[in-house]
Amino acid sequence: MSSPALDKAAPNTTGSDRTLDNQTPTALAQQQTSLLRKTLGRFDIIFLLVAAVIGLENLGQVSTYGAEAFTWTLVLAVTFLIPYGLIFAETGSAFAEEGGAYTWVRDAFGRPWAAIASLLTWVTQPVWVGGTMSFLATETWNHAGLGQISAGSATDYAFKLGFTWLTVLAAIISLHYGKWLPTVGAILKVLILVLFVGSAIAYVVNNGMAPMSAGDFSPTLMGFLGATPVLLFAFLGFDSGSSAAAEMKNPLRDVPVGVLRSTAIAAACYILPIAAILAVVPKDQLSGVGGFLDATKIVFGVFGGAADSVMRVVSLLLVLTFVAQGAAWMMVSDRMQAMAAADGAFYGGFFGHFNRRLGTPVRMNLLSGVVGTVFLLAAMQVDGSAASVFEVVLIISITTYLLAYLLVFPAAIRLRTVRPDVPRPFRVPVGNAGWLAMGVVTFAWIALGSWVAVFPGTLEPLFGVDYDFVDAWGVSRTQFEVFTLGTLAVLGVIGLLGYWLAKPVREQIGTAP
Repeated sequence: MSSPALDKAAPNTTGSDRTLDNQTPTALAQQQTSLLRKTLGRFDIIFLLVAAVIGLENLGQVSTYGAEAFTWTLVLAVTFLIPYGLIFAETGSAFAEEGGAYTWVRDAFGRPWAAIASLLTWVTQPVWVGGTMSFLATETWNHAGLGQISAGSATDYAFKLGFTWLTVLAAIISLHYGKWLPTVGAILKVLILVLFVGSAIAYVVNNGMAPMSAGDFSPTLMGFLGATPVLLFAFLGFDSGSSAAAEMKNPLRDVPVGVLRSTAIAAACYILPIAAILAVVPKDQLSGVGGFLDATKIVFGVFGGAADSVMRVVSLLLVLTFVAQGAAWMMVSDRMQAMAAADGAFYGGFFGHFNRRLGTPVRMNLLSGVVGTVFLLAAMQVDGSAASVFEVVLIISITTYLLAYLLVFPAAIRLRTVRPDVPRPFRVPVGNAGWLAMGVVTFAWIALGSWVAVFPGTLEPLFGVDYDFVDAWGVSRTQFEVFTLGTLAVLGVIGLLGYWLAKPVREQIGTAP
């Protein structure tokens, strides 16, 4: 059913794919953009990105590879994080349209490719919140000593479902008020990491370091292929704030500042805590789901008799930061997918609407809650320990997110050459050749990470390295691939159906910008 605003737009009647998939937003997208309110300043953007991107769940998972995890973190920070931040600081300042990465891929390659990139980016967040963060929040609650939540119990289901839907409700609130949850969460997260690193230094001074030698920092193929996808996942997301570009007070100036400053903060918040974890926890005692928590419990021993109380308070604050982190991702990813829907790329007639009073994509928020719930329930049926389930679910999130960037990076690189007319308030001081080189390097990392995430253990035999899949993942390869490839197959069906059903929306082209 079309709205009066759509009826006023000049419909496209040619029916050609070239016209339907051009770069002009649809009438519905322009109509929905008009409902948005400019509420995000530079301060809000920086802390929104810090809240979303810095993930404590990644600290423990990367640290399981021992001292060489620190080496690979430094390598990725230099060869990937820096050029990535520069690329999207420029792109985000030049193409400041609500929807962010979706609009970049659309303008570079057309709506069909943009629909794929948007779907993969969006679905990552409810899968990650329901299937990863809810598990980490439960484990953190157990560390607080406020009552044990037994895996698979009614309390376990209630806690994880409550966590998932709390992030959804936080995303539904008007951004004018909702933005303060990620801001508070980001500040708490940084303060906790500062307390953790300071306590780790005091612990090492008093008790010495965990057994470790200089040779342990030497990079290996196993560490390279294992840590790379997790590190890439940890470093990605600084472009996500552009999904709410139309709700920023001055995106042309604030986006590059927000991206570059939050990138620098994130680099420090990953490198220093990983070094601290490795310094106090022996490698054979680390697990992805509890690595950071185990290290925290150890280093807080420097507080003596107050250690348990400090651990309890920090654990509760960590649960709050997890809610804030999930809410931050829901806020930006749901906006991107809602604009994709409004632009005729995903069930546009229903999900492409923003609530007039709240200015938020409530329908898309609720869909994220449903997807997160489904994936949470599915993850809880996976056989294996909590650590194994955590790792398998995390790799699903990593897979969908990395695959999206196989389109987003080329789009950002291409837009500089095909749209040289667009003003760029921030411009990386390199020519087009240097710009292309940055794109090639970052894309190569993403391509490698994507393959390793989808098909772990397939490259090691090429170099004569033995790889025990069950020992590495705690589940069989069959179960792992059914979960991974099955998720991608279901997403493919959902995406194709959604794009086909959105054709009437694509036919209502808006006015040219």
